[in-house]
Amino acid sequence: MSERLAFIQACLHRAERIVEICDRFGISEKTGHKWLRRFQLGGVDALADRSHARRDQPHRMATEIAAQILKWRRRTGYGAGKLRDLLMQRQPQVRWPSASCIGQLLQRAQLIRPRRRRSHDAERRALDGRRTPAVAPNDVWTADFKGEFRLTNRLECYPLTVLDLHSHYLLGCRALTTTAVAPTRRAFQRLFREYGLPGVVRTDNGVPFAQHNALGRLGALAFWWVRLGIRPEHITPARPAENGAHERFHKTLKAATIRPPAASLGAQQRRFDRFRQEYNSTRPHESVPGHLPPGRGYTPAPRPYPERLPTISYPATAEVRLVDRGGWIKWRAQPLFLSTNLSGQYVGLTETDRELITIAYASLALGDFDPHLQRFIPRVRWLD
Repeated sequence: MSERLAFIQACLHRAERIVEICDRFGISEKTGHKWLRRFQLGGVDALADRSHARRDQPHRMATEIAAQILKWRRRTGYGAGKLRDLLMQRQPQVRWPSASCIGQLLQRAQLIRPRRRRSHDAERRALDGRRTPAVAPNDVWTADFKGEFRLTNRLECYPLTVLDLHSHYLLGCRALTTTAVAPTRRAFQRLFREYGLPGVVRTDNGVPFAQHNALGRLGALAFWWVRLGIRPEHITPARPAENGAHERFHKTLKAATIRPPAASLGAQQRRFDRFRQEYNSTRPHESVPGHLPPGRGYTPAPRPYPERLPTISYPATAEVRLVDRGGWIKWRAQPLFLSTNLSGQYVGLTETDRELITIAYASLALGDFDPHLQRFIPRVRWLD
């Protein structure tokens, strides 16, 4: 600007010809006349740099399209990709902008913040091949308690969430007042009656899904699942990325239903129910083919829930023992402690070729008893 002002002052004084002034300032005569004309029309402010952007943008988002996107964002709270999926499903005849353009619009409207890039090394390390693959609905259910929060009536709420890993269908979201075994079991009974029995239930290592000081970290809830023919599956401790889809779902649930909390447990449950209906029936899901809602790809399990627990059958060569109230059994007058979570249950003892006694509960081997060392060796594993 200082150079341009000096040029204008030299032109106004006219001590020399404009050609000589342009030559002294190192610009062409055409450029000199341009700056002089701008100054005459707009004063000093006209000497500032002007934008070189095109006056008309042939690919600029239409005003009515932008208005619809912002309206649905405020109504649903969806991100750019999910908004585009929803709008394309509702109005497929409209040519909607790309997800990146929608994201830029939402940023300009200050409705979202730029996403922070994060490393996916933890997720890659967690995929060690030991997890049961979910190739069809009900192969694997994932379950977890969303972190507790306090309602406005000061009561603590512990949301229990259960998802079908293959279809991402939200099977249940129950507002509980505790993480104890009994209410959690009742919540799963309702789900089993409605949707049947899955093959695997995958959880973290928190209560009531795991018990750190118990045999195989299996608590009473896990042994109940085993009795029903369901395999409990725990992720590696301190590795929540191994249940990453469920953890990411909790972020969505929190934003949609917990900020701010409801006034009572019943009101919070009604929020969860409305969210569950919208999540399964309306909300597009990026992991579902065609970005359809999860409800489009889910079907109930073929195995119904038995109102009476099935009787456990052991091989004819096995000797059956009843676990007492303290979690003990006896083998040839030798007391063996297994787990208090098995109290009142029958286990089978079978001799192996290695001269060990394998102790099993249903299809789950709990460990081996060495009669020579008179020692029980915990080694939890599936027999089939």
